[in-house]
Order: sequence, then C-alpha cells, then structure tokens
Amino acid sequence: MADAPINKAVFLDRDGVLNRAIVRDGRPYPPASLRELELLPGVREACANLHRAGYLLVMITNQPDVARGTQTRDAVDQMNAWIAQELHLDEVRVCAHDDRDQCSCRKPKPGLIIGAARDRAIDLSRSFLVGDRWRDIEAGRAAGVRTILVDYRYQENRACAPDRTVQNLAEAADLILTGTTVEVSR
Repeated sequence: MADAPINKAVFLDRDGVLNRAIVRDGRPYPPASLRELELLPGVREACANLHRAGYLLVMITNQPDVARGTQTRDAVDQMNAWIAQELHLDEVRVCAHDDRDQCSCRKPKPGLIIGAARDRAIDLSRSFLVGDRWRDIEAGRAAGVRTILVDYRYQENRACAPDRTVQNLAEAADLILTGTTVEVSR
C-alpha cells in the first residue's frame, strides 16, 4: 500500500506564467532560445513566497515544437534548467509530443500532474495549477486541483472555466497564500 499523499503543490505552466510568451496574431508561442527567455515581473517573489508557505513548485509544460521539428529538445532543456535554477523549482515535467501522438502527458490530459503527484506524494486536493491557456485549466480540472488562469485574452476558444482568473502569477500566489481561492467547482 502506498503512503498517503502529504505534500501540497502549485503546478506552474511555463510560457505565459513564468516567462514571457511571444504573442503573434493573438496566440502565444514559446521563446526559441535561452537568449529570448525572459522571466515575467514578480515571478521570483511569487515562487519564493509559495515555497516559504510549504508548496512544492512543479513546472509542467507542453513543448510540441520538439515533435514538430521546429525546436530542439536541447534548447527546451536549457531553458527549463535555467528557469528551475532561477526559481528554485522542485521539479520540471515536459511533454515534447504533439496532439497527434495521443500521449497521456500532453495537456489537456493530466498525465504530467498525476505523475508528479504519484512520485512526490502530492495531495491534489490541497494543490493548485496556474496556467494561461485552456489546456492548462482542463488538465488541472481533470487532475482534481484548483485552477487559476492568468488571462491574456488570447485568440483561442476556452473549453472550460478556471476556478479563478488573475492577471499574473503574483496575483495567483496572493490568492493561494491568503486562502481566498474558491473551492473546486465541478
């Protein structure tokens, strides 16, 4: 029998939550290299505050450009390693597949979250996901965590609604830390 989950976590999308996404025609894209990577304002402080409050910080990111051949896995790994070091993240989980691969780790499927919860004894009922796209929110809902959308009003359909909407990670962290988030509404 497995040990009961004891940890709480905040699952963080990468592009648009931790670092600036490159927006073209109303749609977000990842930076192409470490040189283009820029942490968003307030992200360092928000992550530090969440850590001090006892949350594990797990970055979960779709990087389909690897499968599409327009980005190398090495470039993605370099950017992720830099972000993890700068923000003292506990773990980074990457899905480098495209939709056609039908994998269980590509958001909106919850595989990245479920795998981290299993490996790190995370209690999903005490955890959160912060993302900037409907795929993030849907993955969080499927995993049973409370969801917070950083809303940039991208030009894409929203398949589901988040539990809360904010303008940046600092605002999301404040909601989490003050306990003013809503209960999971399904």
